[in-house]
Order: sequence, then C-alpha cells, then structure tokens
Amino acid sequence: MPSPDAADKPPWLRTRACVPRGASVRGELLAGQLRTVCDSSRCPNLGECWGKGHATFIVLGDRCTRSCRFCAVPSGKPSGTDLDEPGRIAEIVKRLGLRHAVVTSVTRDDLSDGGACIFAEVVREIRWNNPGTTVELLIPDLQGDRRALETVLGSAPDVLGHNLETVRSLQWIRDRRASYERSLSVLSMSKEISPGTLTKSSLMLGLGESRDEVIQAMDDLRAADVDLLTLGQYLPPKGASLQVRRYVPPREFEELSVQAKRMGFKGARAGPLVRSSYDAFDLMTEAGARRC
Repeated sequence: MPSPDAADKPPWLRTRACVPRGASVRGELLAGQLRTVCDSSRCPNLGECWGKGHATFIVLGDRCTRSCRFCAVPSGKPSGTDLDEPGRIAEIVKRLGLRHAVVTSVTRDDLSDGGACIFAEVVREIRWNNPGTTVELLIPDLQGDRRALETVLGSAPDVLGHNLETVRSLQWIRDRRASYERSLSVLSMSKEISPGTLTKSSLMLGLGESRDEVIQAMDDLRAADVDLLTLGQYLPPKGASLQVRRYVPPREFEELSVQAKRMGFKGARAGPLVRSSYDAFDLMTEAGARRC
C-alpha cells in the first residue's frame, strides 16, 4: 500500500493553535531550562494541553542512545546527567499548579541503571514540593533490568507507563535493542514489583498493521496485566524517516476503545490525536475509581 500524500490528511487531524496559556507554560519551561515531549515530538495536542496548563517533561538530556524510525528526537552520544533537574521540574510543577505531572525521558543505555535513579528522584521531589500532585512516569525499557525497575517503582509513582509502540510484525520500526517481548516483560515485571501501581502502554496505528494484529497486541498487554491503554494515529514528525501508511478513521478508534474495555483495561483512550499522556489525569482517575 503506497503512503498517502501529506495533502490527503483528513479533516479530523486538524488541530487548534496554542492558546495564550500555552505561551506562559513555554516561558516557565525556558526559565527552568526544561524540555517537554510536547515540543520535542511536535505533539498534535500541544495547543489543547498547554492551554490547560498540562505538560509532559523530558529528563536525562536531549540525545537518545537509540534510533527509532518513528521518532524525531536526536540520537547520539548523550551529555552527562543533570542532578539538579528533578528539583527544577518540581519547582515548575508548583508554579504551573499541576495536579498531575507526567515525566518521560530519552533512552540512556549508557547509564548503568538506564536513568532509574533520576526518575525516582523526580517523583520524590515533585511529591515533596507539591503535596497532592499525582505523578506518572513513561519510562524506556531500562534494558529489562529488574533492579532498575525496583528503583523507579520504589519512589511510588501513581502510574508507570512503557510503550509497546506497535504490533509484533512491525517492531522493526523500533531500535534493534528494543523488542516486543522485552516491553511486555517490563510491564509484567512492574506489576509483580508493585501490584498497586497502575501500568500503562500505547500503540501507534496507521503503519500497515491489521486489525487482528492490533487486537492481539491488546490481548498481550492484558496478559501482562496492563491497566491503561492509549491508541493513536501515527503522524511522522519532522525528520522522521518512517511514513504513515493509512489514516485510521475515528470510528475505528471508537470501536477499539470499546473492545479495550471489554478486554478488561481499567481505562482506555483511542483517537486520531491521542498520545501516551493525552488526558492522563482523567484516565488515571477513571482507573482508580474502577479499582475501588
């Protein structure tokens, strides 16, 4: 199937411009020398989320040690870790009045713990400076290291996310050091280590996968006891080598959302513009209510 031309992008993928509150968020981030995934991945929801004062922070530098074909984050030799970063993030969370902070990172295979200590410190700093703020982490696979996972989960994040990214047959779009099995293992192991922590994963659609493959991936995530699921349309960021194969219509996403809840996911979001941290607070809250 040939890739659709950019001019063929359907109307449901149009996004709103960033509202004034978004400018204030960007100003705070610049002042704190912090970055967000909103900017780095050119998220289509940037206007909506920043308009609400929400942001997903990136820690551990701006260079990834892996090179996935769908990602626009630069790869190469990373810089050293910034030990003051957790404190600055906690301060910005306080200034913005965030009730739910999401933190992710580039992959740091060069670090012995994959950056686990920094993730844990971010959670502790946010909690110390912002009582009542919930914290969600979206982590790389940490090379499947159980001790690193124990370090992260020892800080007690409310949600621990790790993305499967795509169906089994399309895992070649990820860096060769990532794998379908390892990602499922990380999610399963996380639940073993901390049964009370909500786990979360995400799939991109429109890359040539079949519906049956998507359902199988969802089944595999449930077998790993994953609680929360997000499904969204892959949109090539500037600089990415991987092109979209199909624009999935909203109705298909709605059907998959219904299917996810039938499978037992405690919360699901599915739509063309849905991303890993989209509507994260409400999704977590819904899942928490179902657990009670």
